[in-house]
Amino acid sequence: MTRIVIGAVGVALAAYGGWLLLTRGHDLLGLDGVVAWLAAGVVLHDGVLAVLTIVLAGVALRLAPTAARAPLAVGFVVLGPLTLLAVPVLGRFGARADNPTLLDRDYTAGWLALAGLTALAVVVASLVRSRRRGR
Repeated sequence: MTRIVIGAVGVALAAYGGWLLLTRGHDLLGLDGVVAWLAAGVVLHDGVLAVLTIVLAGVALRLAPTAARAPLAVGFVVLGPLTLLAVPVLGRFGARADNPTLLDRDYTAGWLALAGLTALAVVVASLVRSRRRGR
């Protein structure tokens, strides 16, 4: 029952988004701009992010101990998309000299903290898994 409710909410939200796109999309980018953004997202995800994540995970997982393989895979899956999402702020795209309140934080430090927490979680999970296997 929960799956049906979640699925229905997802379908309703997608339908609402489609309705907004068709009725108000021309005001923002135009349908051609929306199609270009959607295509670029698919190409970036399937052609770059997914391939890079699989290659890095494959190399790391072959070198890693058995207990660390699952946590490492999860770490790659978490950090890959978050890094891709952080690219605009890490590159300071959109910063303007006439508005210093745009991108006014140290986003590199925030991303490094996130990467460090992810690495810490991978290490802790690996240690827990190795101790459970040792018993």
